[in-house]
Parts: sequence; C-alpha cells; structure tokens
Amino acid sequence: MSTITTDHRSSRSQEFDSRAVTPPASEPRIIADPAALGLGAFALTTFMLSLANSGIVAGAGAAVLAIALFYGGLAQLGAGMWEFVKGNTFGATAFTSYGAFWLAFWLLLTNPGVEKAAGAGGVGAFLLAWTIFSALMTVASKKTNAVLFATFVAVTLTFVALTIGAFTGVVGITRLGGWLGLVAAGLAWYGSFAVVTNATWKRVVLPVWPSA
Repeated sequence: MSTITTDHRSSRSQEFDSRAVTPPASEPRIIADPAALGLGAFALTTFMLSLANSGIVAGAGAAVLAIALFYGGLAQLGAGMWEFVKGNTFGATAFTSYGAFWLAFWLLLTNPGVEKAAGAGGVGAFLLAWTIFSALMTVASKKTNAVLFATFVAVTLTFVALTIGAFTGVVGITRLGGWLGLVAAGLAWYGSFAVVTNATWKRVVLPVWPSA
C-alpha cells in the first residue's frame, strides 16, 4: 500500500517538474522598419550624384564615390537583408538591388580600366538594364503607397534620361536626368523622414497616402 502511494506521488512530482521547465511562449520579436534606412541611403546618394549630373556641383561626382560604397551600397544592402527578415518581398528586392547598384557604380568608376573598356555603349547598357528593373519595380510599387510609387516613377524617368544621354552623348539629356534624380532623391528622403517620424512619434505625422 505504501509503495503505491509513493509511486503516485512520484508521478505527480514528475508532472509538476515537467510543467515547471516548459518555457513560456515567447513574444514576437519587434524589428525596426528598415525602409527608413533604405530610402535614406538611396536618397542621399542619388542627391549627390544628381548634383553632378545636373551640372549644379561638378565635384559632387567624385565626392559621391565614398557615399556610394558605404551608404548607398553597404547600408542599403543591409536594409534589404532586414526587409527579408520582416517578410517584405518588395522592400527586400528593391533595397538589396539598389544597394548592389551603388556598389557596382562605385566599382565601375574607381576602376578606370573597366570604365574605359566599357565605353559609352557599355555604360549605356548598364543604365538601360537598371531602367528596365526600375520600370518593373514601379509596377509593383503601385500597391504600396503614393510616395513610394512616385519615387519609383521618378527613378525610372531618371534612368531613362541617363541611358539616352549615355548612348547619344547629349549633355543636355544627362543634365535632365540629373534634375529628375533630384526629384527622386527628394521623394525618397520624404519617405524616409515619414517612416522615422511616424515610428518615433507613434502616430501619423507625415502621411504617405495609400496608392490607388
């Protein structure tokens, strides 16, 4: 009789211990929105390059190289990786791709032999490929918000002008691309500012407006 009682208590004790060591359900991890970094990196680097392309500040074309490597390239690439973690396919594709664009741009302009071998036709083809990519992303961005959609429209038009300028050698068209790039940079900066401000203030301070 005593043996049965002991076994029963042992069973109850094991059940209690099992419950005690079961870890509580963990709360979902909150990850900051990488879009603020991605848009900010794209905006600042595009702004610098566009100052040169538009003819406003010629020296900005050389100064942008360091920014293209570290901010437009590496920082934006990191933002794209975090968008993968958040499950945002559009953001991951856009930021990772444009981060790679700036890294490729840095590599092209810091290796005179590569740029010389590519020539105007090679650079034009490089820009044409990114024009096509930007146009495809513009279609997808229609389902995000109005600010992002407008940004991608401006980016696509910028690449169109720069591509034509590279193939034809017409400086005026390249300068038009620079002015369009300034518009794209402004829109991207607003988007970044909106994400940071709204997240910090915990309410909508700067609207991005739903896309139609």
